[in-house]
Amino acid sequence: MNNKHKNIIRCFVSIIACQCAGLVGSIFTADAIQTWYTTLQKPSFTPPNWLFAPAWVTLYLLMGISAFLIWRTGLDKRQTRTALILFLIQLILNTLWSVAFFGLESPLYGIIVIVILWSAILLTILRFLRISTAAGVLMLPYILWVSFAAILNISIFMLNQ
Repeated sequence: MNNKHKNIIRCFVSIIACQCAGLVGSIFTADAIQTWYTTLQKPSFTPPNWLFAPAWVTLYLLMGISAFLIWRTGLDKRQTRTALILFLIQLILNTLWSVAFFGLESPLYGIIVIVILWSAILLTILRFLRISTAAGVLMLPYILWVSFAAILNISIFMLNQ
């Protein structure tokens, strides 16, 4: 198999892996959005529920492309492996936030996870930038959205005490 075919497969796997993480997170989110989440006091800047799915699908696409740009530099390189391990950690934390906030119906646990998640994203971006500027830049909308989500999560926690 030539390098072009390998890269097509790597790109596909990277994007699908990210979308699957989103799918797993949505399992914990879907029911809670219609039930528990509707009972919460929310700040005035809360986006409409319909916005979250397209936003996340787009972010997972960008994350997948970003991971692919790193992966294609070669797993034989230590910095590539380290960067992708950090990426996988933040991807797992991303899914865990849905479990904590929606699955456990706990804004407090959501705050704890999202702070760790945000830190992991930042570390991932910094590692990615060392390898590929494009890969690091593609992660910026994600950290901005998670920053907004953290503010929203903290606000919900405070409004519902």
